[in-house]
Amino acid sequence: MKAFKGWRLGKINYMQSLPGARHRAPTRKPVWIIAVLSLIAMFVIGAYMFPHHRKAACYMFSSKGCKGLTDWLPPSLREYSDEEVAARVVIKEILSSPRVIKKSSKIAFMFLTPGTLPFEKLWDLFFQGHEGRFSVYIHASKDTPVHTSRYFVNREIRSDEVVWGRISMIDAERRLLTNALRDPENQQFVLLSDSCVPLRNFEYMYNYMMHSNVSYVDCFHDPGPHGTGRHMDHMLPEIPREDFRKGAQWFSMTRQHAVVTVADNLYYSKFRDYCGPGVEGNKNCIADEHYLPTFFYMLDPTGIANWTVTYVDWSERKWHPRKYMPEDVTQELIKNITSIDAVSRVTSEKTGVVSWTHCMWNGIKRPCYLFGRKFHADTLDKLIELFSNYTSIA
Repeated sequence: MKAFKGWRLGKINYMQSLPGARHRAPTRKPVWIIAVLSLIAMFVIGAYMFPHHRKAACYMFSSKGCKGLTDWLPPSLREYSDEEVAARVVIKEILSSPRVIKKSSKIAFMFLTPGTLPFEKLWDLFFQGHEGRFSVYIHASKDTPVHTSRYFVNREIRSDEVVWGRISMIDAERRLLTNALRDPENQQFVLLSDSCVPLRNFEYMYNYMMHSNVSYVDCFHDPGPHGTGRHMDHMLPEIPREDFRKGAQWFSMTRQHAVVTVADNLYYSKFRDYCGPGVEGNKNCIADEHYLPTFFYMLDPTGIANWTVTYVDWSERKWHPRKYMPEDVTQELIKNITSIDAVSRVTSEKTGVVSWTHCMWNGIKRPCYLFGRKFHADTLDKLIELFSNYTSIA
């Protein structure tokens, strides 16, 4: 908007030309008000620029101290602790190393299961003919698995008890990653559950993950009670509330990301100590829904896709996703899942805000999902019957 310009009347004194006009003495400027305001401004700026100085003087102007004066100021850059500096240097160094994809490069399939894997026969069909391009690792938290496929025999790692919602879930994931990293040929790492099934053929899946420029770690902002509302003040200052993120635990990540996940102790320890059911008041922080999304959002946000390649149906809006039964499994169901090219998230606010993310593979819009869950064990025969048809889809 243009500034208003007053009319000019030449050299005529307009006030003098009006009858009865009075001459007023020039008013004195309130110098003392300007001086006080200048002093306050200088003090606030000084407190903002030098936050580590003594704060006693702050109470001259506010009963809340410096915080009362700086609440409306832009946040100052926090000085990192020695542990944070060291962690970020190490992580940056690891992530800067180039990926080396060779003909001998393998994908590590890491199964997190209570015991026997009900879909081993299906995975056996999936793996056949691709020996030397994959590795299998099994974390069985309760019972020793009984195997029906040669690819799974003697592939168990040292396991421990896993409790839903507890840090033991993260411990199991890190244990799987650690064992899979021992093989230098493993370049991609996929976390799967006992109810997961392949939705594509091996060749499609291998090229999709191995030649992607990001890791598939789910990550989004949920300002509701089951998102940011689970953040604990004890996580500060290393994990700010505004950086707290949420996402599915099922991931596919590069070797570099697998290494930094296993190497992390600083940020992991915050979730170990302060993220769990009932840790603080009535808050129920679920570690496997927040640790990796928050960790990568803070330290390598452009290195993740912000969605996962494992499909889960949350449409029933319950604590656990929909479980598919034999009568649900059809060629049409598989086709519908594999044609999805955007993911939706619903926040835990009362209004339930829905957001959409397009699935981009190296800048190209592509279908999102390679695997699906949760499928009931009784769906095995139906899936084997349909396998050759639905995995032939390019």
